[in-house]
Amino acid sequence: MADENVKVEKKTKKKAKKPNRLVKYVRDLISEVKKVVWPSRKQVLNNTGVVLAVCIISGAALFAVDSIFGLLLRLVTGS
Repeated sequence: MADENVKVEKKTKKKAKKPNRLVKYVRDLISEVKKVVWPSRKQVLNNTGVVLAVCIISGAALFAVDSIFGLLLRLVTGS
């Protein structure tokens, strides 16, 4: 009988010590969101401009390379 009581006590102690995983996750999530440094509107617009410029330049470069290879292919095949 004493062994059964010890087993029951151990089980309840383990459950009491272990925090709810969902609650811990939400607390950690809130803590991490508070650490985030959000960019200003000016920074966002500047970064957007840089990304658009790089996309346009990359697209133009790929178009030029594709056109050159297409021209070379037409010269080689005679079409």
